[in-house]
Amino acid sequence: MDIIELNNVTFALNNRLVLDNVNLNVKRKDVHVILGPSGAGKSSILKMILGLWKPQSGNVIVDGVAISRLTETEMLPVRRKMGIVFQQNALFDSLSVEDNIGYFLYENGKLSSREIKERILEALSFVNLSGSEKVSPDQLSGGMKKRVAIARALASKPEIILYDEPTTGLDPINSKSILQLIKRVQDEGSTSVVVTHILNDAISIGDALTVINEGKIVESGTVSNMLNSQNKFVQDFFYEVYQDAELLRQKELEH
Repeated sequence: MDIIELNNVTFALNNRLVLDNVNLNVKRKDVHVILGPSGAGKSSILKMILGLWKPQSGNVIVDGVAISRLTETEMLPVRRKMGIVFQQNALFDSLSVEDNIGYFLYENGKLSSREIKERILEALSFVNLSGSEKVSPDQLSGGMKKRVAIARALASKPEIILYDEPTTGLDPINSKSILQLIKRVQDEGSTSVVVTHILNDAISIGDALTVINEGKIVESGTVSNMLNSQNKFVQDFFYEVYQDAELLRQKELEH
């Protein structure tokens, strides 16, 4: 069953076509990865799902609710079902780790201080950062900051988590750790939409992949579908992966 749908979504900004008749379906509890070159429209799709941008035509449906014509007030219950991990983490350096994670929970005002504290500790434990509550973000490594950002998204117990370039700028060890976290979040029952340009990341975590270029969906399908695609753009885009696989095969033959 689809939890997110974009149906014939078109959006232009400053007379530039950003999304061109986009159709996208994200199945509940999947990790759905959106791939494409810089400026292709990947992050624009996340803004559509969050209701930050409204399409000029077409519909966006989140968990059965058509959100394209909703007011900001009407969007609030839908947004509460979602968490987002920003590319640059968007942590407040003036706040401690625990205050960063609890910030939106306090703003929401629906939980007691004790409940929020429990949520913070639970989220930090999940991302393997227990004991870092009083630390300032500027004392953390890039990988640790990313994990705090994921903990903040998890603290509201969302049904959907959106990740914008979650491993960009991280070393291979930290990247692997973040990808493992994304899969663990999926195991807890959340749906994930991941925007990335890193092919190996997409292949390692994606249940479904969507390739976008110049605001248009080029192709969607499983990893196997993509690696066997007859579409020239998809073939070119995945060329690096083909080459890596061939090198690995040759090394195995040599041994």
